[in-house]
This record gives sequence, C-alpha cells and structure tokens, in this order.
Amino acid sequence: MRLTICLTAALVLAACSKPAEAPPAGNADEASANASAATLAAFQLNETSWTFTYKGKASQESVDASGNWILTQDGKQTDHGTSVMKGDKACFTSEVDKKTGEECWTTKPLEVGQSMDTTSDKGNKLTVTRVAYVPVAPAKS
Repeated sequence: MRLTICLTAALVLAACSKPAEAPPAGNADEASANASAATLAAFQLNETSWTFTYKGKASQESVDASGNWILTQDGKQTDHGTSVMKGDKACFTSEVDKKTGEECWTTKPLEVGQSMDTTSDKGNKLTVTRVAYVPVAPAKS
C-alpha cells in the first residue's frame, strides 16, 4: 500500500512540474535571481492527484497544499503521510506504515490525463496517471 502511495506522489510531483520561464530583459542580477526562483519552485507535488492500480485495487492519491497525502482505495482512505521532493524524486513517508520509512520515486513532468511508469528506490514499480486535483479531508491517525 505504501508503494502505491509513494508512486502516486511521484506522479503528482511530475505532473506539477513546469519549465522555468525565461527571465525578463534587464538587469543581469535580477534576471539571475528570477531564474533561480523559478527553478526552485518549478517542480511540486502539492495540490495534485494521481490514480493507479495496486494489488488489484483502484487507488487514488491526493497531495494537499502542505505536502500531506491521502491514499484512497475502493472509496476508503487506507493510508496517509507526508511528501517532499528530493532532487528529481518524489519521496513519501507513511503515518500508517511506520516500518517502511521514506520511499522515493522517479518522476517526470506530466499534464492531467498523462501516465508514466515510475520506480521506487526499493525497486517497486507502478504506472500512474495524473488526474485533476481532488481535495480530500484530512486523514485521521
């Protein structure tokens, strides 16, 4: 289950990624600062949702504005935790499955409706699809 959550989060991060915009003409220092800020903020999982199938169950994962994620399977919340981007990987930590620890997934930029195959640092594989963001109520521990 944690694998599913992590994979979904990775896809969400990839989906939110946008290329940095070209800096405006003008002061070189100002342009450099603008480019750095755009690069730092370009790749986010926050406020994204993903779908995938894990162990035969239809799954959806949503990441809120603060990086908290909730996994729903067959209409029931089954896991939740926190997510962060580390370089080009989306990393997830479950509040339910504390034995697994953090799991990081490969990512790439995706638009809503696009899919990708992702692999975790633990060798788990998933195909995830970015969907329109679906806010969910906070999970209960």
